[in-house]
Amino acid sequence: MPFADRAGAPARLAIDSPFMDMLNGEQIVAANLTDWRKLAQGLHARYVVADFGTAARFVAAVGEAGDALGHHPRVSIGRGYVDLKLVSDDAIYRDGEGTEHVVEWVTQQDVDLARRITEIAADHEVAADPASVSDIELGLDTARSATIAPVWAALLTGSAEAQGRGSPSDEIRDATGRVPNLWFGDVDEYETPRQRFHIEVYVAPEVAVQRIAAVVAAGGTVVDESNAPALTVIADQDGNQGIVCVDVSAAKGVEQ
Repeated sequence: MPFADRAGAPARLAIDSPFMDMLNGEQIVAANLTDWRKLAQGLHARYVVADFGTAARFVAAVGEAGDALGHHPRVSIGRGYVDLKLVSDDAIYRDGEGTEHVVEWVTQQDVDLARRITEIAADHEVAADPASVSDIELGLDTARSATIAPVWAALLTGSAEAQGRGSPSDEIRDATGRVPNLWFGDVDEYETPRQRFHIEVYVAPEVAVQRIAAVVAAGGTVVDESNAPALTVIADQDGNQGIVCVDVSAAKGVEQ
């Protein structure tokens, strides 16, 4: 996430913007959203359902609540669960020079709808499973993001508009959420071959230790835990690296 630290906290907030301000981690924690976890740019929740009919009725009620608030979650229904993501595509971020950018991030309207969905879930007797949420992003180290980004926008989404969508950087984001976001890590040019791509797996804070333990039990190793619990770099037996990520800025009781 180029305009935020890798734990998910925005570098600076727009306080006096006429538009919807992006919320920082402390504000999200203060909202006490028990069913939800902040992963990457958005709020995520999973609800366990008995069957598809229950899922459909629950989602229909969520849709009506969204209509009333003028805002809606992204929804995915699978066998035994409903996954929801809340993010605003018109949040305001102000950089160090005071320039405002329209970005994708959590705003107050997401918090308001999250609270309402929690109430709807209780009415439908649908239980939340916040520890099971996760989100995947791709990272690519490069010294020339502006040059190569159009290629990846075309390959991943088929649209040049995906470059810089919801971000003041060259990050690739598909408007429909079909593919993971691709962000570019800024590095110097280098001649020695090395791994450029890596996968980032955002998980709920309460399961990060178990996820890392599962990796180690499967034969992986912890390469770097100097930024844990926000970032823990792991590697497989061939040395390919991935990162287990926790948004510590928006997590209760997690040391940053």
